[in-house]
Amino acid sequence: MDTARRMSPPRKRRVVILGSTGSIGTSALKVARELPERIEIVGLAAGSNTGALAAQAHATGCRHVAIHDASRADELRAMLPGDITVHAGTGGLEALAAMAEADIVLVAIVGTCGLHPALAAIEAGKDLAIASKEILVMAGEVITAAAERKGVKLLPVDSEHNAIFQCLDGHRGGVAEVSRLVLTASGGPFRNLPAAELVHVTPGQALNHPTWDMGPKITIDSATLFNKGLEMIEARWLFGIGMEKIDVVIHPQSIIHSMVEFIDGSVLAQMSRTDMCFPIQYALTWPERVKGGLQALDFPTLAKLEFEAPREADFPALMLARRAGVAGGTLPAVFNAANEVAVDAFRAGRISFPGIWQCVEAVMNQHRPGPSSTLDAVVAADEWARREAAEHCGA
Repeated sequence: MDTARRMSPPRKRRVVILGSTGSIGTSALKVARELPERIEIVGLAAGSNTGALAAQAHATGCRHVAIHDASRADELRAMLPGDITVHAGTGGLEALAAMAEADIVLVAIVGTCGLHPALAAIEAGKDLAIASKEILVMAGEVITAAAERKGVKLLPVDSEHNAIFQCLDGHRGGVAEVSRLVLTASGGPFRNLPAAELVHVTPGQALNHPTWDMGPKITIDSATLFNKGLEMIEARWLFGIGMEKIDVVIHPQSIIHSMVEFIDGSVLAQMSRTDMCFPIQYALTWPERVKGGLQALDFPTLAKLEFEAPREADFPALMLARRAGVAGGTLPAVFNAANEVAVDAFRAGRISFPGIWQCVEAVMNQHRPGPSSTLDAVVAADEWARREAAEHCGA
């Protein structure tokens, strides 16, 4: 029997990618190309980039695609053979996420558009690989409760949370033996810039990340440290641990992706090159590790690994995130929504770089948190925060 088990072919995971034309989606497709015996792409979805989505459908041979911008559905259909089903709008994303052919849904949609499709996937019994941190920041209580009820796995794709997941995977003592989770941050392009000069930062400068190649929203969030603040709240839900046990340390080389400190003082860290294909591959092939096309670290070339405390007074995103995470309820959704609006205002030149966290704090101060146990409450708080933030930013 053992011999038969060893000779059996590897299990292939059938994957839907929501956000396939973005940086995470394209990296996931790269992983799939390297592991054709392990990963089959059965569905792809994009926001509005019909050309890229059609090319991906042709390359992967998948028979289902979805375009969030419903007005471009006919344009997409004209690019594809008639035997490929085109879904459209939010309902189309939900249909793709719940399709019977899928085993796992990778949610890589920027912002809050992935919330309803994520819930649709869970309700359909699909494991969820989460790259869109806003889903758990906004609706962590709703998502985790639904996942527990349906018996599905939430697999983190963010490099930091994937690192913690790897460090905890198989640990028999669970979070009861965890002293703290330590999220690493590169510090962004302005970690050494004097506070007085932050007001002069331009969007172009903020988009110049020192170690990662990412989309514009997450790149600016990395520069302000809001990305790390969002990750703190996400970690609270992913790992069922209190905000008081979640810390951040600046690690400019981005080689150690995060660490777990246990109650005996031991620390486990996960290390790899700065390539999002590593956490994506682990999430899509879990619980197994497989050999793909990724390169291991060459330790003699690393030179040094540095660590320093974040400048929380100059970059208050971490303090605001901790406040939102501790308060709970609808405040994390407000924190997230106000930041999205403020980032757009900064990119449009309506507010300064420090204006991003000033806007978020102002909106948080105006909000009276309520329970977040229903999706309606979360969505209402999100919409309220967007209106308040837009007014604050002069939109």
